[in-house]
Amino acid sequence: MFSTTTNTVEGHPVREYLGIVTGEVIVGANLFRDLFASITDIVGGRSGKYEDVLARARKEAIAEMESEAARLGGNAVVGVDLDYEVLGQNGSMLMVSASGTAVVV
Repeated sequence: MFSTTTNTVEGHPVREYLGIVTGEVIVGANLFRDLFASITDIVGGRSGKYEDVLARARKEAIAEMESEAARLGGNAVVGVDLDYEVLGQNGSMLMVSASGTAVVV
């Protein structure tokens, strides 16, 4: 499966458009990660734990989207868009969503 943010795959004309596909992942932040991140914010630097969680959520959302495209008979997803949303009363959860158009190239 090939996914791209562009509307075409260079050198591979789209033969069939199969429809919009999506993948969503919601991850929660735990107390220890929050504590570590707040310390990092105070002393400066990057929050590696949050970056790891974000990277994993993004990969899972893309994989879910590609899986849906494969179920439709596609071999690529074009026009991929990634969105991030904070959820929960205290912003304690993060939703990562991936969407695009399943195609056959």
